Amino acid sequence: MAERPAGARLLPWPSRDGGPAYLPAHGAHGPVAALADEIEAAQLATGAEVLRCARPLMADPNATARELRFTACRLAECLTDALRIADSRGARLTEQG
Repeated sequence: MAERPAGARLLPWPSRDGGPAYLPAHGAHGPVAALADEIEAAQLATGAEVLRCARPLMADPNATARELRFTACRLAECLTDALRIADSRGARLTEQG
């Protein structure tokens, strides 16, 4: 991951080039920060729902390889989102502390 600018917040979406996107510290309480908060909440809720649906499928001995592969891909997407959120929030806690 590219180096985070001092005081910047890692956003829950990629930049135009696919790399990390950051919000400068001076925007910490503006509309982009509020949108980022909403998207993070939606991503975490989606992850919880995907996990809730995945558990019975993974326990099903009749689940097909295609179903399991699809489920694994969705879980990986949700984990990627959750790790980005954790990185963003962890950095902000470190800066506050």
